[in-house]
Parts: sequence; C-alpha cells; structure tokens
Amino acid sequence: MTACSRHKIAVFASGQGSNFEAIVRASLAGEVNADVALLVSDNPSARVCQIAREMGVETFVFAAKDYASKEEYERLIVEHCRQREVELICLAGYMRIVGRVLLEAYRGAIVNIHPSLLPAFAGAKAIEQAVNYGVKVYGVTVHYVNQTLDGGEIIAQQAFGYEGSDIEELTTMIHKVEHKLYIDTIKKLLK
Repeated sequence: MTACSRHKIAVFASGQGSNFEAIVRASLAGEVNADVALLVSDNPSARVCQIAREMGVETFVFAAKDYASKEEYERLIVEHCRQREVELICLAGYMRIVGRVLLEAYRGAIVNIHPSLLPAFAGAKAIEQAVNYGVKVYGVTVHYVNQTLDGGEIIAQQAFGYEGSDIEELTTMIHKVEHKLYIDTIKKLLK
C-alpha cells in the first residue's frame, strides 16, 4: 500500500446507525485514512440502511432466514468484502454472532464496539443490565471479535461516571463516548 492510498473498511450494523454515521463522517473529513467501502446489515428496515443510501455507501443487506445456514450468507459477505478490498471489519450494533466463515476469512481484522466495560455486561441490553445492577461507572469497550460473545481481546476502553437511571440520557452519553473511542481506535489499527 502506498503512503497516499486509503484503507478500505466495512461496517456491520443492524439498527440506528449512529456509529456507522460517525465513522463515515470521519472518513469523509479525512480524520480516518480509510473509505467505508461497504455496509453489511441483517435488517433491511434498519435506519442504518437509509443512512448508507444517503451517504453514498454501498450496502449488502440480507435476511438470515433467506439462507440455509450462517455459513451460506457469511460466504456472500466475505465475497462482497473481498470485491471491495476490505481490510478491516467494524461491528457497530450488528446483532448477529459472527461465525467461523467470517472469523477465518478476516482473522484478527474484525473489531466490535460494546456499550459496557467488558467483561461486565456482555451481550445484548448491556446498558439496561448495568443500570439494573446499579453501577456508578459506565463505559465503552472496543475489542477484537472471536468465537466468544463479546469475549475477544480488549483493544481500548473508556469509563465515565453517571449517578442517574435514565436509560435514554445514559445511551446518549455512551454514544458520544463510542463515536470518539471507535474512530480513535480505528485510526490506530490502520497505522
């Protein structure tokens, strides 16, 4: 890769797309030396798909039920990523467990952002789990993806205090931390 060429990344998302949008904006602003070459989503009605269309990012959108197996749709995902020379996959609210096909094709090049200080509150609904538990320090983790749910090696974490119990307010605070931490981490990983 020449000094002036840009890396290619794919973002996988299933929901609102705030991290996807933050990554694309950082790419367009030159803050990250990468182009978001592909959005992969398992939810055709997700807001992130609309954001991708508006921002001119190519998409591969699928419904898992349309395939005989996870391996089948993951082979298609790998094909789409390779066609676009994707080097790094960034999960951003992707609500599927990554399987063997993707893990083998992109070994050590799949990362995820999670709204807790892992290993605490792994899995879905981490923010609600933490509030219900009564924690006073919340945070965000960026980690490598492996075969264990939210169990890959931690790359970066950021903590912050919060004494309330308003899920919406806390989610907004977490998103703000996520956007900066994920972009900073992607920049480091691409160097």
